[in-house]
Amino acid sequence: MNLLAWAATAVFTGAYALIATEKIHRVAVALGGAGIMLLIHATDARAAFFDEATGIDWNVIFLLLGMMIIVGVLKQTGVFEYLAIWAAKRARGRPYPLMVLLVVITALASALLDNVTTVLLIAPVTFLVCERLALPVAPYLIAEAMASNIGGAATLVGDPPNIIIASRANLGFNDFLIHMAPMVIVLMAVFIALCRVLFRRSFRYDPDRAAEIMSLNEREAINDRRLLVQSLVVLAVVMAAFVLHPVLHYEPSVVAVLGAGVLVAATKVTTPQALGEVEWPTLTFFAGLFVMVGALVHTGVIGQISQAAADATQGRLGVATMGLLGASAGLSAIVDNIPYVATMSPIVAELVADGGGNGPAQVLWWALAFGADLGGNATAVGAAANVVVLGIAARNGTPIGFWQFTRYGLIVTAVTVTLCAPYLWLRYLA
Repeated sequence: MNLLAWAATAVFTGAYALIATEKIHRVAVALGGAGIMLLIHATDARAAFFDEATGIDWNVIFLLLGMMIIVGVLKQTGVFEYLAIWAAKRARGRPYPLMVLLVVITALASALLDNVTTVLLIAPVTFLVCERLALPVAPYLIAEAMASNIGGAATLVGDPPNIIIASRANLGFNDFLIHMAPMVIVLMAVFIALCRVLFRRSFRYDPDRAAEIMSLNEREAINDRRLLVQSLVVLAVVMAAFVLHPVLHYEPSVVAVLGAGVLVAATKVTTPQALGEVEWPTLTFFAGLFVMVGALVHTGVIGQISQAAADATQGRLGVATMGLLGASAGLSAIVDNIPYVATMSPIVAELVADGGGNGPAQVLWWALAFGADLGGNATAVGAAANVVVLGIAARNGTPIGFWQFTRYGLIVTAVTVTLCAPYLWLRYLA
């Protein structure tokens, strides 16, 4: 690597260390790191703000913005209070069944939508139900973020890296269902069992609170039925447009912003009310993080690391598959998995072509997808859903620390990625 690449690596490593130690607020670190990258010319204005491969991913930013506005309007109707009471009553107020119910809903929704949209919708419900049952909210939010990343791996639209892989490899929606979804179901079953062990100290059952919940009528929580109907219609149209992306060809970010605009324009909700629920620090953090990671791409750091990993396999498909799975999980834990997959996919395409194209070498695409999607669970900044959950938690006065998330994430990632190795070997290589 040249001197500029080493400098960019040093800046990113320093910023990551500050985020991990939480000595300085992560938004300040991200913006400071992005500023230094621009100052030393590790990136420039064009690359940082306009280049799809090395700059801020505006699709992610505006997808988040649009969905935050929609969720903010929904929150005013009382629907989240309704769902909180409904979920608590179905679990009969017991903490572990409640967590199982919430993570299963999250995983299913993430497979149909994208994982960021899902956690934006489920987090308000979680806060309300945990408050009602006097439960610590952090374990539930952490479990939901991880479930969203696991569930999102099942389909083409569930996780942004899958969309990048599908485009590069010419894969369709059904390809992901056939090759990814069966293992995701197994991983979710294992994850539910892990939750029982990892968060066991948080499962404090309060019979009085549970009895109080069981006596409530969830329908009484709805305070504006007209606004609820309007919001649900817009949300349904937005979700349908997400699913029909291959037909309509509207990016999810465009759909979310249009949906938010229609909802604000067509209802009595004022603009200040709509924008009041937006997680501006989270969006700012994403922007800074994108610039820093983009600088690593711009200076060739990520490309060189990926190329070195590819060269080390020396054409051996089994070694390449296992190496790609592990390397993708490791790197996606450190940098956002979207730019990583964007950088790695051309290399994987060459490896697949060298291995015979549509034959057994296709396993490399699934190794990349599993590694990138599941590796995002390892740290608090490994996936977009994690960052959004931390932002929502901080906004609601219950901040989740970097290591509080990561100590659980490392275990979940190690277990799920390890289970994927025999699946890939037995199904495609044995």
